[in-house]
Amino acid sequence: MFGNVVEESARGAEITSTDGKNYLNCGGYGVFFVGAGHPRVVAAVRRQAGRLALSTRLFLDPVSGLAAEALTGVAPAGLDRVHFSGSGTEAVEAAVKLARAHGRRRLISMRNGYHGKTLGALSLTAKALYQDPFRPLLPDVHHVPFGDTEALAAALGDGEDACVVVEPVQSEAGVIVPRPGYLAAVAALCREHHAFLVVDEVMTGLGRLGSWWGCAAEGVRPDVLVTGKALSGGVMPVAATLATQEAFEPFDADPFLHTSTYSAAPIAMAAVSATIGVVRDEGLVERAASIGARLLPALRAVTADRAPGLVREVRGAGLLIGIELVDAGAAGEFLLEMVDRGVVINHSLNAHPVVRLTPPAVLSPSQEARLLEAFEGSLTAMAKSLT
Repeated sequence: MFGNVVEESARGAEITSTDGKNYLNCGGYGVFFVGAGHPRVVAAVRRQAGRLALSTRLFLDPVSGLAAEALTGVAPAGLDRVHFSGSGTEAVEAAVKLARAHGRRRLISMRNGYHGKTLGALSLTAKALYQDPFRPLLPDVHHVPFGDTEALAAALGDGEDACVVVEPVQSEAGVIVPRPGYLAAVAALCREHHAFLVVDEVMTGLGRLGSWWGCAAEGVRPDVLVTGKALSGGVMPVAATLATQEAFEPFDADPFLHTSTYSAAPIAMAAVSATIGVVRDEGLVERAASIGARLLPALRAVTADRAPGLVREVRGAGLLIGIELVDAGAAGEFLLEMVDRGVVINHSLNAHPVVRLTPPAVLSPSQEARLLEAFEGSLTAMAKSLT
C-alpha cells in the first residue's frame, strides 16, 4: 500500500522514514506496547548478543530460566510452565499439541477469531479466505459464535475430548469486546464438560487491555495461555505458551516431543526479561488503562461531531481500539487519510470495515493530542468529500 514510504528508524511511539518524515505509530499490530527501541530492552539484547546470542541446546541456559521466571511471575497463578517460540502462531501450535497429548482432539474456536496461519492455527482461524487455499486442514474443528455460551455448550456435547480456544477480545475480528462475565462462563462450561481451555492472549496480554491479562481480569485460569506481540519489547521476535503443571506434563515427560532450534534463544530471552521489567517498573498496564479511558470517549465525541454517518461504532478496551466504518472502502480511505496526517494505524484481517489503534503505553499527552487531531482531520476530510 505504501511502497513509496521506507522506514528508517523508530523510537518510542514514533517512526522516521528515509525522507525524514515522522509518523506516530498507533499500529504495529500490538507489538510496540513499550514503544520501539526501549533503551532497557535494547541494552539487554546488546549485552546478551555480546555474550551468548544462541545456545548449543546441550547445556543449561540460565537466561531462559530467568525469562520464564519473569513471565510466570506476572502470569495468572498456576501457569508455571513455559515453552518459548518465535511467533504467536507457533505458540498456538504448541497449545494444540498439548491438548492432543491429553486426548482432546476435537477443537472448538470462535467465528471470526484469529490464531495464526500455520496449518494447525489456521484450522482455528475461522476465515475461509485464509483457509480455502490450504485445505484439508485439521479434522474435527468446530466454530461457534463469539459470546454465545449456549452454542458453545451445544458444541461441547457429552464428550470429554474437546479443547476450546478463545480470545478475551477478538482483535482481528474488529475489536469485539464480549459482555462482562463471558470468559468466566466459557471457563465454567469447560470445567463442566472436562474440556481443555486455551486462552489466546497473543494480542491482549501483558497490559494491552489495561490489565495484565484479559483472562485474569475475569478470574479465569486456563489450562494454557498463549502470549506474544508485546512480549518482544518491540525488539526481538518471541512468543510463549504458558501452562499448568498438569497441562504441561506431556512435554515435561518427554522434552523431545515438541522442540525448535530457536526456542528460548538467549538473545530473545534477554528481551523478554527486560520487557516484563519495563512494563512492571514503568506502570505501563495502569498507563494503558488510563490512556484508553481518555482516548475512547474522545474518539467517540469526535465521531459524533464530525462524521456520524461514516463511523458505525468506536469500541475497545485499554489500548486496543476498533473503529468500524460504514464499509471496507471507507476503512481503506480512512487509513490513507490518517497516514497522510502522519499517524500509522492497522486494518483488521477478519473485519475489513474496521481499523484498529494499538498505540504504545508510553504515548505522551502531546502524542495523544496529535492522534486526536489526525483522527478529526481525517473524518472531516472524508465527510467533505461526500457532500
